[in-house]
Amino acid sequence: MTSPRQLDLPTGYTDLLEGLKQDVRAARTTALRIINTQLIELYWSIGAAVRAQQQAQGWGSRVIKRLSEDLRAEFPDMTGLSPRNIQYMTTFAGAWAEGTIAQQPVAQLPWGHVTILLDKLKDQTSRARYAAAAVEHGWSRNVLLNMIMNRTLERTGAAPSNFVQRLVGPETELAQQIAKDPYSFEFLGLSGEVAERDLENALTTRITETLRELGPGFSFVGRQVHFDVDGDDFYVDLLFFHIEQSRYVVIELKTGKFQPEYAGKLNFYVALVDDVLRRDHHNETIGILICGTKNDRSVRYSLGRSTSPMAVAAYTYDKLPAEEQQALPDESHLTAALDWAASIEE
Repeated sequence: MTSPRQLDLPTGYTDLLEGLKQDVRAARTTALRIINTQLIELYWSIGAAVRAQQQAQGWGSRVIKRLSEDLRAEFPDMTGLSPRNIQYMTTFAGAWAEGTIAQQPVAQLPWGHVTILLDKLKDQTSRARYAAAAVEHGWSRNVLLNMIMNRTLERTGAAPSNFVQRLVGPETELAQQIAKDPYSFEFLGLSGEVAERDLENALTTRITETLRELGPGFSFVGRQVHFDVDGDDFYVDLLFFHIEQSRYVVIELKTGKFQPEYAGKLNFYVALVDDVLRRDHHNETIGILICGTKNDRSVRYSLGRSTSPMAVAAYTYDKLPAEEQQALPDESHLTAALDWAASIEE
């Protein structure tokens, strides 16, 4: 007997099948998002109700524990109703007390993400910024934690630049958001003074982590990219293309303190890439000089006369001081916390 798999497929069947697969995947994704938002709304409403009673009646931990027992007895198949989680709900409701929670970016995040925001950030403005960024870039729970611990958003857009003078309109702010200050290269495992070539090698060897530190949208083009200018050879340290902004980004590395002549060299490289590689549909190429240390006033003087859009940032790769490391949770505690967050999210 001929099986269904062996039958000749009619014209258009394959296209129809692929289209239906995409429709099913899209519907499943939408359904999961709706379910997650409803769960976050439920947790927020529970937290708001309990919080109101805490403020009016002075409820303590014993009442929270009894409430947890009664709710779990009524809904035995539902996870996430532990006393600790209910306390998280009250903190959540207090943190996002303004506006409808369903309209906030945090409502699109899994509960494990929310608990990290509550645990690791005490400022509500920072919580809202990281929640919005996590939604926009699709950060996993571990990536969100890493971004918070590295103070990624606080460093984003902080590098001194001449973008306002050299770029037009909205391009100015967009380009500024590319340049962090300082860059955190702790993932390289380096310490003390290193040669520029060694730093470059380390960054390209760990390119996945490097791209994560640079930020969303960066695509690696190459290292020591060669240009021949009428017989003269020039090499760009690191060349990237920013997909979201459709522009080349030239990065030059200097391990010492910023010197004004560094700006002149980067200015030349940016102009070279802009002339040779840039296409009509690309936005203007920008340059970022990453150095060991810098005097911001010297940087601004140097960039003021440069004709290319550039920024100058410092970097660090040394680990946190001992006293700060002691203040952080150790690996076993962190793993346990993440496992617990995963269990209440299911």
